[in-house]
Amino acid sequence: MRDDKTLARIAALLRQAEGTDNEHEAETFMSAAQRLATAAAIDLAMARAHDPAAREKSVPVARQITIGEAGKRGLRTYVQLFVAIARANEVTVDVAHNSTFVLAYGFDTDIDNVEALYTSLLIQMVAASDAYLKSGAYKGETAKRVVVRNNGWIRRRVVEKTQLSPITARLNFQSAFAERVGSRLGQARDEARKDAERAERPGGRSTALALRNKELEVADFYSSKSTARGSWRPARAEAGYSEAARRAGDKAGRRARLGEQSRFGAPRGAIER
Repeated sequence: MRDDKTLARIAALLRQAEGTDNEHEAETFMSAAQRLATAAAIDLAMARAHDPAAREKSVPVARQITIGEAGKRGLRTYVQLFVAIARANEVTVDVAHNSTFVLAYGFDTDIDNVEALYTSLLIQMVAASDAYLKSGAYKGETAKRVVVRNNGWIRRRVVEKTQLSPITARLNFQSAFAERVGSRLGQARDEARKDAERAERPGGRSTALALRNKELEVADFYSSKSTARGSWRPARAEAGYSEAARRAGDKAGRRARLGEQSRFGAPRGAIER
């Protein structure tokens, strides 16, 4: 069950975020977009708690979403961003072994909101990392990586320092960006939930209980449908770890606005082809 009115309101917030160069205004619009998505999730949970017909009409679904083409470097950081947004919006995710697509499990409206946020923030993340590399700020920095060295019959792991390469800088930057954005969205979600709980009428149905029941239904649906083996871990730069690049990515994630509105509503799977 789609909520086109909510998507339209989120779209308006994205346009406002794109239209301001003021960092604090952009932060306000980003938080507002997430709080609106959370409010929609709460409304759905409460409607299903009160109305049996709503429970029958609105059920969890699985949706495949394209991340990128096979062989493209950096897809794991794209997935990391999607997963971070999904976690803030009650959506569970399975990831393809090559990170070319994800399977999102949840309610239609929640998945719609995740896709809208992801489309905008992906463009923001890529643009910010491009600007970081173009600035040359990564040059002269180092990266650390763990290597295995053999000394006869003895094998030991050692930490090796190397010059920070562009690809390692990009992967570290984008990974830190995704982590920071996920943290910000989670905070906005928690604030929206607290507001809803404070607004409850005495003797009314509990918002927390309705949300918990909704989460359990998604978990049961996921258990019955998912064929994933093991668990997915956030992206790691195989070429090394760079504190400098991660600091830059974290800073960009703190400033992030919700990307280019021209891409809002693009067909699913049209991102980064």
